[in-house]
Amino acid sequence: MAETALFSSAALARVEELFTRRGWTPFAFQRAAWAAYAEGRSGLIHAPTGMGKTQAAWLGPVLEWLSAHPAATQRNAAPPLSVLWITPLRALAKDTTAALSATCAALDLPWTVELRTGDTSSHVKQRQRKRPPTALVTTPESLSLLLSYSDTERQLRHLRCVIVDEWHELLGSKRGTQTELALARLRQWQPNLRTWGLSATLGNLEQALAVLVGVGDRAQGMGNREDAAQPPISHSFYPIPNSQYSSPDPQSPLLIAGDATKEILIETLIPSDMERFPWAGHLGVKLLPQVVERVLAARSTLVFTNTRAQTELWFQALIDYAVTEAPELIGAIGLHHGSLEPKLRQEVEARLADGRLRCVVCTSSLDLGVDFAPVEQVMQVGSPKGVARLLQRAGRSGHQPGAVSKVFCVPTHAFELVEFAAARDAMGRGEIEARPPLAKPLDVLVQHLVTVALGSGFAANGQREWDMNGEATAPNDTAPNDNEALPGQALFDEVRTTYAYGDLTAQEWRWALDFVTFGGAALKGYREYARVQERNGQFRVLSPQIARRHRMSIGAITSDGMLNVKFQNGGALGAIEESFAARLKPGDTFIFAGRLLEFRRIKEMTVQVRKATKSKGVVPRWQGGRMPLSSYLADAVRLRLATAAAGIYDTPEMQAVQPILAIQQRWSHIPAAGELLIEAVKTREGHHLFLYPLAGYQVHEGLASLLAYRLSRLAPRTISAFATDYGCELLSPTPLPVGDEASWRQILSPDNLLEDILLCLNAAEMARRQFRDIARVAGLIFTGYPGSQKSTRQLQASSSVIYDAFVTYDPDNLLLEQARREVLERQLDFGQLRRTLEGMAAAALVLASPRRLTPLAFPLWASRLRSQISSKSWSDRVARMVMQLEKAAG
Repeated sequence: MAETALFSSAALARVEELFTRRGWTPFAFQRAAWAAYAEGRSGLIHAPTGMGKTQAAWLGPVLEWLSAHPAATQRNAAPPLSVLWITPLRALAKDTTAALSATCAALDLPWTVELRTGDTSSHVKQRQRKRPPTALVTTPESLSLLLSYSDTERQLRHLRCVIVDEWHELLGSKRGTQTELALARLRQWQPNLRTWGLSATLGNLEQALAVLVGVGDRAQGMGNREDAAQPPISHSFYPIPNSQYSSPDPQSPLLIAGDATKEILIETLIPSDMERFPWAGHLGVKLLPQVVERVLAARSTLVFTNTRAQTELWFQALIDYAVTEAPELIGAIGLHHGSLEPKLRQEVEARLADGRLRCVVCTSSLDLGVDFAPVEQVMQVGSPKGVARLLQRAGRSGHQPGAVSKVFCVPTHAFELVEFAAARDAMGRGEIEARPPLAKPLDVLVQHLVTVALGSGFAANGQREWDMNGEATAPNDTAPNDNEALPGQALFDEVRTTYAYGDLTAQEWRWALDFVTFGGAALKGYREYARVQERNGQFRVLSPQIARRHRMSIGAITSDGMLNVKFQNGGALGAIEESFAARLKPGDTFIFAGRLLEFRRIKEMTVQVRKATKSKGVVPRWQGGRMPLSSYLADAVRLRLATAAAGIYDTPEMQAVQPILAIQQRWSHIPAAGELLIEAVKTREGHHLFLYPLAGYQVHEGLASLLAYRLSRLAPRTISAFATDYGCELLSPTPLPVGDEASWRQILSPDNLLEDILLCLNAAEMARRQFRDIARVAGLIFTGYPGSQKSTRQLQASSSVIYDAFVTYDPDNLLLEQARREVLERQLDFGQLRRTLEGMAAAALVLASPRRLTPLAFPLWASRLRSQISSKSWSDRVARMVMQLEKAAG
């Protein structure tokens, strides 16, 4: 077979010569990937950022074609579409297309490499459908859109390989599940298709490989979800013996780990004047002189922040500082985040690439991508909140094989120094966060069924009842035998080859099919929900309106409604969320796209602005801006505090916070391993309880509400609950009824956790809000046509009507159960909450009653206060409290 033939020596010589011209030598893991591809195998390539994963995957198909066409040059006709390259970001797609094209040109290949994303013009898309390129770089959404056209199977008849870039970014999301379903469809069309993934920072590599290649009979022998045979792997970036490139089964998928150690240097900027009572956000801008000093010392720098709002603030701060203190940086600082207009982002990327920019302030929009050669160093403003994120961002500097990656960490409050030290510890131990895949998101499955029906259609196969007009009728109440052939049996079997739906039941499949054919029990009277119909033994989408709406709605990305921001003369800047824009009044000023803007009006879903004459403005806030501390990093922080409790301060970061922790020890206690510190403090506001599980904001948010609920059951009272990454604060105007260990053991019991959480958090209302996103993905609500999109309020109202109809008339609807499950798993991280509570219940309790707020309690108090009063009043209150505490500390 051609798939298992070795590459020709002439083809290998051309690639070797290319590497030599570029001053490279192929790594062993790259050669292993090429050899595995020659054997017809699929796999996952795991290596540090900048080590050459792109060439490891790309040159497999290239070598195969060169071996079959040794005399071909760029003067020959381009081969048909043979490779699909899937990438999670549109900006990344552009860079990837350029990099792959450059390799083809350097090898004198006639291959064409083109881009197809949501930004691609309709003219180019039409041309691509008539004359596809040899390799198409696209996104999961655009690939699913391709599947909705009936001629796609014919266009992909020569497809030999699919490469999924930055697989770790898709894994664990509905976009990843969408990719799984699309890959299953492609494997059905091309049984010998090879699938390769690229990943840089990931903890659950075996699982990631299984998700990528599938788990069914068509997934090259991986078996089922439970007993899939996994190749040996390493969870670190250290060299891996060549023997681990092999696998007992010569056709089994292969995990290939980079065999070169990537050197990463992490240095934290230490403030010269460390406040002993820190609070979130007060420190970062004070380090501007140190940040600018390092920017000036390098040719180019990426300054990463965790949120788009923080990016805008830091960009403005750097600009203002440059005007007075560093004029050589004027015009050499750029801004980049996902809400900016694509043209603005592309301009920044181009200026960074050619050296015109020395510094770019950015978010995760530049986390990923191919080589930005000019980037010499990276800065991380604020805690990265995860080990993998810091590794990913550090790798953006020195993004070439053999180069050293440098990252400078910039704390925004003192305790982030502990997080930076903890992150370095975790990296040294090879502890990287896992990204668990989703299990059976039925909204994505429903969308995929309509996509397939709209494209090539799928065979009916089973017995169904249809009325005289050809419309689907509701099934009778008799449960069908699971051993009988199912409607759409072939597609059911195909879907079950994915990891996400490997254990999809016949009952769940029938529900999904009923849902798209007549809307289920609650919506069967509405023709618009009968999206799929049977004709001549095939399930199809027959309505042009449904087809158009579905194609416009394909995808699993949901967020608050976005409004475009444009100058009144028409210049586009990007998009802000509707919830922020709704609070603006004519004349209000805000900072966006690095500009101070004056709001004029909202017209046709567009925020019209002009340049402001005022000197200050607010910064938009985007949903999802809060980034919780990962469980891995939280564990590392606990270890760092435990070593401090033992008197060990062995890093610059820990030495810098030693005076703060000394006060904590003097006034209260530093929690050691296996201890839970609970502080009871009385202030003029009332009676406070501070608990420090150090489990991250997402867990603490649910935990704080749970504890407040359980305390109020002991004795009715008003209790306010607040959470940060480090702990929880409970506040009551009257003393709280817990003063002994026995009472706390009762409060911290993991018994009846689910029931109590559902009661204390109004989970039904949370599920109603979550259902809006599910309804959009499942096609129950339509966001609107271009220029006339529905507002978030309208979408919430529409989804609430459907939600109430399901609760009343179809209470067993599986999308209701999915909404409840997503609230628990995604919003509350219920599994981690249970594990945290079990750990707290087993811990040695340290009950302290300090006379005043301690250094650990103060940031919790300040953050809670910030959410309750105006910024000026908050600053004044915090400053007065700091003075009182500093006086007491002496």
